[in-house]
Amino acid sequence: MAEKRDYYEILGVSKTASSDEIKSAFRNLARQYHPDVNSDADAEEKFKEINEAFAVLNDPEKRAAYDRYGHAGVSGNGTPPWGDFNNFDPFEIFEQFFGFGGMGGSSRRRNSPRKGQDIGLTLTLNFDEAFSGADKEISITREEYCQVCKGTGSEPGTSTKTCSTCGGHGEVRQVRNTLLGSMVQVTTCPTCGGSGKVVEQACHACRGHGYETRTIKKTVPIPAGVDNGTQIRLTGEGQPGSNGGPRGNLYIKINVRPHQYFRRKEFDILLDLNINVSQAALGADIMVPTMQGETKLSIPAGTQSGKIFRLRGKGFPHVHSNSAGDQLVVIDVDIPKRLTKEQRELFEKLADTLDSEVHPQEKSFMDKLKEVLGG
Repeated sequence: MAEKRDYYEILGVSKTASSDEIKSAFRNLARQYHPDVNSDADAEEKFKEINEAFAVLNDPEKRAAYDRYGHAGVSGNGTPPWGDFNNFDPFEIFEQFFGFGGMGGSSRRRNSPRKGQDIGLTLTLNFDEAFSGADKEISITREEYCQVCKGTGSEPGTSTKTCSTCGGHGEVRQVRNTLLGSMVQVTTCPTCGGSGKVVEQACHACRGHGYETRTIKKTVPIPAGVDNGTQIRLTGEGQPGSNGGPRGNLYIKINVRPHQYFRRKEFDILLDLNINVSQAALGADIMVPTMQGETKLSIPAGTQSGKIFRLRGKGFPHVHSNSAGDQLVVIDVDIPKRLTKEQRELFEKLADTLDSEVHPQEKSFMDKLKEVLGG
């Protein structure tokens, strides 16, 4: 796939160009490369390229994102933040800017199949559902074919006829003389709405629209390993297209509830584990919870607070992959705040034997111990 050209280079303006300079450059280039006046084989592609550049640079918010991040700032991942440039119609921009439908040959483009609008929704998962994956039922509110007329817009038993206003073309035209010659102003037929057909009697259920808004339920498989902000695309589950075009897409944004004990860092899972002074000093084998069940962790003698143990492969699976992150167990040595008389006596004896051998790095621990003992 060829790398996209710089938008400023396409319009032939500098990065400091004013809005008026950008509009002037677009006006000149759009007239030069409009396929209805330019017969070169690559004229239409250049025309699309010019319109795409103008669509970004003429919008302050889009232009700022482009200046900062380049093409990535205006293309998006999954749902394009400024619209899908693969589906946008450059002739619409030309019409909005000049007020014309073209120079005599754009009707086929106006009546060509158009993709429907995309739909977005947010789906909230529990931590374990994000870890293991799940089949979740969602509700989608969108337009569906009318159940009475089956999408025709006509009352059952009646038919459609050719629109008398546009003669079935779906457009009405008006020729205007300009500096560029005769220009044809093309607008959607107000009678038939661009379909070229009118119904004899509108369907009583959808009032001739052909669609009705309904809420449908659908089960969606959520892959293991998804995280907050993960976006899932379901192709063809959006709003219906026009003129026989495909449906838009459904974009599901994932939100994951926090866990009572675990935290997530990319594909790793973090667990804060409290152990007592005896376990830290003498060492111990401890059963540690993981998302896959308990596993044994050997704590060596002399373990300090802040020590991290890594349980490999116990983290989140990588989406659509066989690899997985790790679980990181962060040790916190729990110093008791209250002691029984017997425990106090034992700690006092221990403190006497350790005090002469204490090393600088162990002073913080001994100081805390003395605080507990009141010394």
